[in-house]
Amino acid sequence: MTESDITNLTSQGFSLEAIAAILGGYLLVLLVLAIIWVIANWKIFTKMGEAGWKSIIPIYNGYILFKRTWNTKMFWISVIVSCAGGLVDQYMDSTLGSVISGILTIVAFVIFVKQLYYQSKAFGHGGGFTVGLVLLNTIFVLILGFGKSRYIGNPTERKF
Repeated sequence: MTESDITNLTSQGFSLEAIAAILGGYLLVLLVLAIIWVIANWKIFTKMGEAGWKSIIPIYNGYILFKRTWNTKMFWISVIVSCAGGLVDQYMDSTLGSVISGILTIVAFVIFVKQLYYQSKAFGHGGGFTVGLVLLNTIFVLILGFGKSRYIGNPTERKF
């Protein structure tokens, strides 16, 4: 922010203290939501029969979630697809690079949604709950963690 931007804001009735208070409040709300989300994921892992601490380890938590709701091969495919998409986007400045990166992003998103579908099924819910997990993830993670949902097993291993 330049000095003229600050002067414009203060001349419009904004003070630096007010801006700092708004940003501080916003960050505080985000921190509280993040803590609640972590606790809910801890409870989800506990419901699945895993140690809760596994939910707070990046990458490992995804591996465990895929193991308990789908399969670990798809976890590694999603990691490879995501990394490849990032590398293509970073190192190919052509239209072809953009197209390839876009396709890989779509593939990663489809894998992500399918994993959420299997997570929903693993807790006895259906497609509607999957939509909730995609669009309002924090709220539906809270429902899984703190609600009456029970882990009924990996849906890809159960006989229907």
